[in-house]
Parts: sequence; C-alpha cells; structure tokens
Amino acid sequence: MKSSELTVTGMIPESGKRPDSIESLLVGHLASRLDSCQGQLTLQFPSGFRKRFGNGSPQVEVRLQSLRPLLRLFLGGTNGWSDSYLQGEWHSSDLTALVRWALLNEQHLGNVASARWFNNLIYNIYHWCHPNSRSGSRRNIAAHYDLGNSFYAHWLDPGMTYSSALFDSDGTSLEDAQTLKYSRIMELLAPQSGDDILEIGCGWGEFARQLLETHDVSVHGVTLSKEQLQWAQDKLHTAGLEQRADITLTDYRDIRQQYDGVVSIEMFEAVGQAHWDTFFTQLKGMLKPGGRAVLQIITIDDDRFAGYSRQADFIQRHVFPGGMLPSVAILKEKCSQHGFRLAHQQMFGKDYARTLACWRDAFENTWPEITKLGFDERFYRLWRYYLSYCEGGFEEGAIDVGLFVLEHDEA
Repeated sequence: MKSSELTVTGMIPESGKRPDSIESLLVGHLASRLDSCQGQLTLQFPSGFRKRFGNGSPQVEVRLQSLRPLLRLFLGGTNGWSDSYLQGEWHSSDLTALVRWALLNEQHLGNVASARWFNNLIYNIYHWCHPNSRSGSRRNIAAHYDLGNSFYAHWLDPGMTYSSALFDSDGTSLEDAQTLKYSRIMELLAPQSGDDILEIGCGWGEFARQLLETHDVSVHGVTLSKEQLQWAQDKLHTAGLEQRADITLTDYRDIRQQYDGVVSIEMFEAVGQAHWDTFFTQLKGMLKPGGRAVLQIITIDDDRFAGYSRQADFIQRHVFPGGMLPSVAILKEKCSQHGFRLAHQQMFGKDYARTLACWRDAFENTWPEITKLGFDERFYRLWRYYLSYCEGGFEEGAIDVGLFVLEHDEA
C-alpha cells in the first residue's frame, strides 16, 4: 500500500466550532511540534473543534473523547497513548494508517512525549514481574495462546496458522500463502527419508501435518500451551499421522534428544533476551552433526533495538508478556558465538503486513460471534490496536520477519 493511499475520510464532520481555552493552549503546544510532520494529522477535540497539523500524505484523523489521551501521551509517552485507546478515550477509523504516520514522524513525536525515565522504570518492573523462567514461560504463553481455540478459529485460516504467510501474487489467499510458507520452510530444511525433525513451538500442528503428509519423516513438536497441545494432537490423529508424530507439553530447555533437523516458527520472540544464549546453546545440542535449523523470526530494525530494548512497549505489556524481538545484527552475532553458520536469510516483512491485514479484517468481521465467547469491548480495542500496530510496523519497516537457516559451523 502506498502512503498516498492512506487517506481517512468521512469520519469527522467539518465544524466551525472554536476551541475552549485549554484546547487553545494544547493546540499551540502541539502545532510547534507537529506542523512540520510528514503527512497530515487531524485532531477533533472534545468541544468539536478540529485542527489539522502538517500537510501531505498519509492523512489520518483522531477523535478525542476527552483531553485525557493527551495527558497520558505527555506523561507516559506512546504507552500512555496506547493505554488511552484501550480505555476508549480516543478513536480512529484507520489505526494502521495512524501507526504508519507515527513511525514516519518519530523524531517530532519524541518532542511531544518525553517520558523516557518513566518508560525505563516501567520496563524494568515489568520484565522483573514476567521472567521467562520455566514457570514464567508457561504463564506468559498461557496469557496469550490459551485464550481458547474457538477464539483463534474465528479469524485465523482453516489450518490455524498464527505466523506470517508468504504470498506469491496479489490474488493468493491467506490459506494458500500459509501453505506456500510451509513449503518454503520444507525446501530450506531439505529433510531426508527417515529423518527425525523437532519443531519448537508447534502451535496448532499445521506445519507438522503438512511436513508428515509430504515427507517420510517423524516429528516431535513441543508447545507450552495446553490449548494448542490438544488441538494439534487431535489434528494429527484425525489425519492418521499420529504414529510418526509426538506432540508434547515441553519446554525447549528440557529437550535432551538430538535431531536431524529443527524448525521453529516465530517462537524465538517469546524466549526473552536474558535466555537468548540458552536457546542457541540448546539448539546446538539438539542438532546432529550436519543437521540444519530453519527459524522464522520477527526482528526489529537494527537502529531501533537499543531504544526498544530499554522499555516495555504496547505488545510486551498487553499482548506478549516476556517477549523481546532481536535485530538481525544480534541474530548473526549469536549464531557466530554459538558455532553456527548462517547459510540463508530471506526477509518478507511486507507479507506479514498483508497477513495482519487479513487477520484484522477477519477479526472485525467475526467480532459479533467472538463476543459470544465472553470477550468485551476493551478486549476488542486491545486486539484491533495490536493487529494494526503490528501491520503498520511491518509496512514501514520498523519490524521485519525472516527465514534463517543455521548449520553447524564445522559441518
């Protein structure tokens, strides 16, 4: 999607209303910082007064229910702004466009909301409370993945794949794009007949199913989610593949067996920075000599990592407790330190943005059915913001996703 296409119209009617005295002060404060932004932001204040900041594209609009969102922004930075959305204190018809506008204008927005000391404090407290120890990892995974299989089944593709797809054309469906991604991983893994394959973080078992249906191998899949465990076991039993599959509730740190190949699809993000070395040490021990690992990992831009790693962002605080994205530079460094050769790297962040757009559309379209599962409006705002937040990040390149093929250095 081009920036010129990010135009939000029709949400806020034109108004000739004048701002009250406090709004006038805020407009002056914001104008000195936002008028030089790339693109145009239109704010509608509680009085009905509308003010445009900046020019050009993208064009985004925000309707403030009160002045609390701005107070939260000034005091709590982007985390305060995000929390304000969850409370229903502001609205925008196109959150993805708003995220993209914010990423394009980070320097200007940093002058509006300078709360680094506060965010650093929250980061330290948050990660102290959400360690990725064995018990902590189980709690962190359950907080997200054990929301119920019925919830995820409403908006994921039929295979229940919760990771980026790989599209080959504009007309490719999400389901076909997920199959294409799995086929690419199998191609990179290049399993031989009789191989034993480990999947770390096997999700709902779709990769294991497709691998077993197309290759004469055995698969050991591990997960920390009880909901995923039951679904994956049932899926493989229904497909008649259970004789070559072993899906268990196991922490990767407790695996002692060696395998011909290892696959991990968007699990590394949940490992936690303090345990990255442990992960690569374990991975080294899991692979037989000559073995190969294929990892699909979400990464953050190298230049953003230092700032990102010092504070808990919206995703870490509300969606993936204990999570942390590496940069590509850090991944390469860890591979080298632990005796791996990075044999292949393929980045496809734009495909993740498209995947997220599919998920977001399906989530919003099926929300009336999802509410019957007991989820409330705050939950709706949380997931709408989360999906848009990530979509915008991938569109602007702040985050990316890649396939990384690792081989023993001595092989």
